[in-house]
Amino acid sequence: MNVPSRERKRAVTRVLALSLLAALAAPAATFYVTISGLGGEPDYDQRFKMWAEDIDGSLKKAGGDSNVVTMVAPTREQIRARFTQLAAEVKPADAFVLMLIGHGTYDGVDYKFNIPGADITGAEFSGLLDRIPATRQLVVNMTSSSGGSIGALRKANRIVITSTKSGTEKNATVFARYWAEALRDPAADTDKNESVSALEAFHYAQRKTTESYDSQKRLATEHAVLEDTGKGEGEKAPSAENGEGKLAGVFTVVRLGANAAAARDPAKRALLDKKEELEQAIDTLKYEKAAIPSDEYKKQLTQLLLQLATTQEALEK
Repeated sequence: MNVPSRERKRAVTRVLALSLLAALAAPAATFYVTISGLGGEPDYDQRFKMWAEDIDGSLKKAGGDSNVVTMVAPTREQIRARFTQLAAEVKPADAFVLMLIGHGTYDGVDYKFNIPGADITGAEFSGLLDRIPATRQLVVNMTSSSGGSIGALRKANRIVITSTKSGTEKNATVFARYWAEALRDPAADTDKNESVSALEAFHYAQRKTTESYDSQKRLATEHAVLEDTGKGEGEKAPSAENGEGKLAGVFTVVRLGANAAAARDPAKRALLDKKEELEQAIDTLKYEKAAIPSDEYKKQLTQLLLQLATTQEALEK
């Protein structure tokens, strides 16, 4: 491999600095909207509602800067009204999370989320999301045929997770059960920083879903994917190689343990924000390691780790 020129080093350093500044721009608040759709029969109605309430409980328990809204079998008009209200409340610096649980359909052109009355399409959801000022958005579509919504929902700075890889996987899904579990199970926090990122929750729910089918000796009829570049079709294994997962890795979905407690303590909130900003910067740096000269990478990583250690020490006092 050729030794990078001085100009290339400078260019890479500038790109790195910009990426770190972006990672350090932590949202001021996170707004969550969880919607459970029409079950069609009592068993599914109960199941969808239970998973939505599980998510609602985990988010409210974490507290801090979260604004939690959970809607059970709403109409299209009720969904649009809620988004109109949120569009006036959410700030550009905030983060926004939309989670859909239920049945979905795909006719080869349009994805539809099944709700009482007229269904709502993926394109309609995309339009509603475009009106939300939050520059960082996460959509977790956990319905059947949800993969068919990726084309409509994907956008720069928007993470899209679906429980199926395409619109043709039409069977009822169980991914939502394990996504809900990921938001309260410390095992989902693989880097042990007491926060569960969108990428960590995705991997946890994906693995648990696969294990569920295997344990029942059933052929898997859902294959979750993630898209966060604004132009892909979704990947089952997001990585630096395929370009997927960078945003998801630094998007905190829920805090656990000491982080959740600190989020509820005004005296520690500023330190917690700084800790999370530094962790996000480290994750971003690791993701871009291959494009950075080795000495520059080590220098940047050392500086960030020292700052993180100092911040963590102050947070624990």
